[in-house]
Amino acid sequence: MTIFDLTLAELRTELDKREFSAVEITKAYLERITATNPGINTFITICNETALAEAESADKLIAAGQASPLTGVPIAAKDIFNTTGLHTTCGSRILENYVSPYDATAISRIKKQNAVIVGKLNMDEFAMGSSNENSAFGPVRNPWNTGCVPGGSSGGSAASVAARQAAAALGTDTGGSIRQPASHCSVVGLKPTYGRVSRYGVVAYASSLDQVGPVTRDVRDCALLLQAIAGYDPSDSTSVDTPVPDYQAVLKGNLDGIRIGLPKEYFIDGLDEDVRKSVEQAVATYRDLGAEIIEVSLPHTAYAVACYYLIATAEASSNLARYDGVRFGLRAERAENLIDMYMQSRAAGFGTEVKRRIMLGTYALSSGYYDAYYLKAQKVRTLIRQDFLEAFDKVDTLLTPVAPTPAFAIGEKVNDPLQMYLSDIYTIPVNLAGTCAMSLPCGFSTTGLPIGMQLIGKPFDEATILHTAHAFEQATEWHRKRADI
Repeated sequence: MTIFDLTLAELRTELDKREFSAVEITKAYLERITATNPGINTFITICNETALAEAESADKLIAAGQASPLTGVPIAAKDIFNTTGLHTTCGSRILENYVSPYDATAISRIKKQNAVIVGKLNMDEFAMGSSNENSAFGPVRNPWNTGCVPGGSSGGSAASVAARQAAAALGTDTGGSIRQPASHCSVVGLKPTYGRVSRYGVVAYASSLDQVGPVTRDVRDCALLLQAIAGYDPSDSTSVDTPVPDYQAVLKGNLDGIRIGLPKEYFIDGLDEDVRKSVEQAVATYRDLGAEIIEVSLPHTAYAVACYYLIATAEASSNLARYDGVRFGLRAERAENLIDMYMQSRAAGFGTEVKRRIMLGTYALSSGYYDAYYLKAQKVRTLIRQDFLEAFDKVDTLLTPVAPTPAFAIGEKVNDPLQMYLSDIYTIPVNLAGTCAMSLPCGFSTTGLPIGMQLIGKPFDEATILHTAHAFEQATEWHRKRADI
């Protein structure tokens, strides 16, 4: 086992035993990033100087016996988090030269524990995509098969952890953007309940759907990183002031009495046979572990994708209006007047998918169409949330596929937006409902591509899905497999 195979928790132990210094670990990771990044394109910014300075500070704290759980460990962040003194591009030309003057709350919280930030990660532009092919900086490639996508929009986050370029990463999830790439890259990814983790300083895509979460090697690391970033933040008006449990403490005990629901609407025609078999095998494992398996119904599932792409695009249309060439970001140089400057700046700065979603959202919000589309979508969203709450009256957690297929080839769906949007059919309902869910490895396809399963929990009950996931992980070996890169 190399230094790159150690989890966050294992690195913490080795650092405390002085087997390695934080500087040694950071140098090793930076060298690995430099060597492997050209093949998979995960990093937009590599923080060589600042990371080594942070590592030196971490070593001093460790020597003084003042280390926190994340002190000295290398973590990367999706390039959607404002980070002081670093470029924050959101994968877009319009923000290519933007340097953030402040830290997002999630960044400041891992900095408070003296984690080492090794870089900013590639992503679909403004988090709009399911394949990480929409980045202005080129597509991210899947470490398990570089001809395939890693999933999106947090493709850089999942791929960097799978490629052992970082011990863990931060991502965001608006419609599956942590869970789907985690599934495609055989890592663990958690979307917390809306309001559990602050969105302050995270560049907005769809404000009522966006949520920050961890991407890690295993469930224990997921609990560790969530512990660091969760909790109330007065700077975020949507942050919920509710107690944060001790997530490490729940990673023990058996599953006797745990009721796991299987939504019948998620196991239908169109689900890839390898995915179906892997998820069914996971269900069998849970039966052996003592969990009770119960079929449930989420009857409004069929409307989730349409509902999401009305609400998300409407909010994107509003949020992205600020990129106008005036205050920050790219500005057209030869505009004849103000309107021409707006048009030229946005035309040159935004990519095709972002433009498509802005236009869809603007149409849905326009006079005469608001009631027919956006308002109706909000009503359907309420029905979808009620489906989940009613299901949770019968079960403790839900188990579903993460994506209908394993990772697909780069370029396979890029010219068919509808097929691309359907890649998130199993993850989108969770964001609409505002509850929590996670992806964890549960198998591989016949062609050797990773497959993940999704555990969905009650609002603010991340503890139960972490406990349930950890039990499965301890009973299987899927999380121990490594991409050969």
